[in-house]
Amino acid sequence: MRLSERGRTIQASPIRKFKPYADQAMAQGIKVYFLNIGDPDIPTPRVVAEAFHAYEDEVLNYGPAQGFLELREAIADYFRSYNIDLKADNVIITVGGSEAIFFAFCVVADPGDEIIIPEPFYTNYNGFASYAALKIIPLTLRAEDGYHLPPAREIEKLITPRTRAIVLCSPNNPTGTVYSREELEEVIFLARKHDLFLIGDEVYKEFVYDGLSHVSLLEFDEAKDRVIVADSISKRFSCCGARIGAVMTRNEEVYQALLRFAQARLCPPTVEQRAALAAYRLGRSYFEPIRREYQKRRDILYEGLIQIPGVILHKPQGAFYVNVKLPIDDGDKFVFWLLTEFRMNGETVMVAPGSGFYATPGKGKDEVRLAYVLKEKHLRRALELFRVALENYPGRRH
Repeated sequence: MRLSERGRTIQASPIRKFKPYADQAMAQGIKVYFLNIGDPDIPTPRVVAEAFHAYEDEVLNYGPAQGFLELREAIADYFRSYNIDLKADNVIITVGGSEAIFFAFCVVADPGDEIIIPEPFYTNYNGFASYAALKIIPLTLRAEDGYHLPPAREIEKLITPRTRAIVLCSPNNPTGTVYSREELEEVIFLARKHDLFLIGDEVYKEFVYDGLSHVSLLEFDEAKDRVIVADSISKRFSCCGARIGAVMTRNEEVYQALLRFAQARLCPPTVEQRAALAAYRLGRSYFEPIRREYQKRRDILYEGLIQIPGVILHKPQGAFYVNVKLPIDDGDKFVFWLLTEFRMNGETVMVAPGSGFYATPGKGKDEVRLAYVLKEKHLRRALELFRVALENYPGRRH
């Protein structure tokens, strides 16, 4: 029997594909510090757990395909607190931000169509594009420029008759870059000129550092008919396992198309939506101490990395990742070696190889992504393990 082209070519996640080797190491008594995945150790708000425990309905029924109205209203209220005019009927609750992005890809483009994405990008965009049979056209960004967008004329060179959308993630995973209002305005100009959709992945909007502010694509009235934004509680409230996200648009035709996709999978999780509602009722003040904690961790990791010879990186402005260029032969081999051979007092560290964050073949081979999602004590230890490992890696380039 023959598998589909999508089934044969879909990319394995660089974040997760080495997990079996980490499991083997832990089974041998090795402590592994996980910097490979954005799974925060910030405690989930207590009200979330309380909402789960409080569920006492006699039957766990289906909910509405678009999610419960009360939660959609809470999300709209939350965005209005940022002076973004959003209504409950602009919001569809999804099974995580992943489903939101996948739905957006499917709504804006047909199989074989193209979407432009700045790279390095969140690796699962590759998978979502495979699901939807779309072609990613990468816009390669440079660490030397802080992974900021080039002038509009450079982006415009990638637009073809099959281009349907430009995808922007800000604050960015994996680079931590936060796009400025001026950068977004240039992309919006191109989208209007070439009649393209704009898909915004804004799940890290609260985590912006050094006095910067996040600018949402939803803030631009001139683009309101072409903007689709993916959102999630996973990082916002340390609720990665709840799998509650949202897709938002003010374009009624797009909304109805998204809703039909939502109807096809019946409904998002019921109890988790109630938990998410409890989290949103905490208000924006909940995030300030968490933002400070992540900025502290960012500073610890950045200051440690820049002192390691041969390491090249740009200081992240947001999210909780840093993309690092290393003096190594291959990121995949390096991660495999960390988990199978490197040991320091019974400990090792796991990072994500960089090549999976690119669509351009050969790019990112000497890069890794690190997530600063561990408490200070553990982060400092992981950083020391990383430094010693890099010094002793057999494939190190001198």
